[in-house]
Amino acid sequence: MQSLLRAIYPAQCASCGEIVEGDGGLCGPCWRDTRFVTGHVCDKCGVGLPGEGDGALDLCDDCMTIARPWSRGRTAFAYSGKGRRLVLALKHSDRPDIAIPAARWIAQAARPLLSTGMVIVPVPSHWTRLFRRRYNQAAEISRALGRETGLSVFPNALVRLKGGETQGGKTHDQRFANVQGNIEPHPKHGCALDRRNVLIVDDVMTSGATLAATCDAAFLAGASDVCVATLARVARDT
Repeated sequence: MQSLLRAIYPAQCASCGEIVEGDGGLCGPCWRDTRFVTGHVCDKCGVGLPGEGDGALDLCDDCMTIARPWSRGRTAFAYSGKGRRLVLALKHSDRPDIAIPAARWIAQAARPLLSTGMVIVPVPSHWTRLFRRRYNQAAEISRALGRETGLSVFPNALVRLKGGETQGGKTHDQRFANVQGNIEPHPKHGCALDRRNVLIVDDVMTSGATLAATCDAAFLAGASDVCVATLARVARDT
């Protein structure tokens, strides 16, 4: 049956649609044009750093100047080129299928953060945004990441209280003000995070304001420790 389905619906590149081997991967040219983060990285956001690490905590310029309430973070690739196109397609072009390869890439990047009993929590969307987009891209990635890693996923543990303005086009201070107090533990489901190690998942990190607000809400729900993982990271040189 699988062979028949593969013959009728061959696997396509998640970015350009070219036929590829395997499911939901990238073709050679798209892979080369996607800036996957490997090697020496910032321990708070995962952005690539020059040189080699020595095992000590290393931070990028942003994470040295901006307080991060989470303990460690990783990202799969830089928000540029093909990587940016993948994120935008997932978020705005009705491509939830991208969440499946995205979860594999995040699982690889976030492997140093994962621990037995850790739970995965997506950055929540307000119901008005869910109504417009039909899905929360962070939740889609989280569900796929749960299948990839075997970790439990709690998509309803946190709730966003207000809709309205997005983070796009805002300054650093405006981004933090826009999400302040807007994410809280769900009145019924937030208790699932009590005394748990939590991995917060989102599609892209820019200033880190939304991740910080989500992290604060997880701690308010009783989380013991919080790490973050994103599909892409906006860096200064992109």
